[in-house]
Amino acid sequence: MKIAILGAGRMGSWLAKEFSKGHEVGVYEKDSIKRTGMEQARIFAALEELALFAPELLINAVTLDATVTVFHETEKYLPGDCIIADLTSIKGVVADYYRGCPFRFASIHPMFGPTFAALGSLKDENAIVIKESCPEGTLFFRQFFEKLGVRVFEYSFAEHDAMMAYSLTLPFICSMAFSSRCDKNTVPGTTFAKHMNIAKGLLAEDDHLLAEILFNPYSIQELEGITTKLEYLKHIIGEQDQEELKDFLRKLRNNVFPGDHS
Repeated sequence: MKIAILGAGRMGSWLAKEFSKGHEVGVYEKDSIKRTGMEQARIFAALEELALFAPELLINAVTLDATVTVFHETEKYLPGDCIIADLTSIKGVVADYYRGCPFRFASIHPMFGPTFAALGSLKDENAIVIKESCPEGTLFFRQFFEKLGVRVFEYSFAEHDAMMAYSLTLPFICSMAFSSRCDKNTVPGTTFAKHMNIAKGLLAEDDHLLAEILFNPYSIQELEGITTKLEYLKHIIGEQDQEELKDFLRKLRNNVFPGDHS
């Protein structure tokens, strides 16, 4: 299959490497630095070259804020039977685009960010394929992920974004709250050091990705939930209430150990 990839960031370059093992891959990336180390793929100097390449699958791996614009810019260079795909972490604006575009599409979300995942061993990692994707695109990506040992789940556009507020926004907010109170002069304990490593990994991500997650319309609900619980914990600590703390901790343990009723 001929596969064109737009954007050679962490995920785009990884996909180019993986797909080049069994497909003809072409990559378009404006940043010359990011194009280095892409010997396994054909490099496009301009979007117009897509017309000659005639991809059967086009994967848009640019940032969310540019995804729809780039789709519009490439439409005229694609054959009519090309499947277009995105990797965005939040699907709202992309879903709106797909409803009016003339191409079959597949919308996916690899849940293993390159910062934290070991891309050489993805066993037990997760990926999502959007239910509204075309059958051919769904089958292609499902087979690709499953071959790597990745578990594949299917959700609608709306279900996906609501879930991302929980699975991504929630830990992002917690790590940012931790980071806001960090002091370089602190002598860290083991727990502190573990949190610090997570925070460093998160803050090493591109600002566009962080904004993409945080500006999810469902994010504010998670933020309000966290602030409510923090105010309650603040009350418990202020009152030095042992019984209330014990009840609070019991509820927390039920949340993270749902099968343990001891």
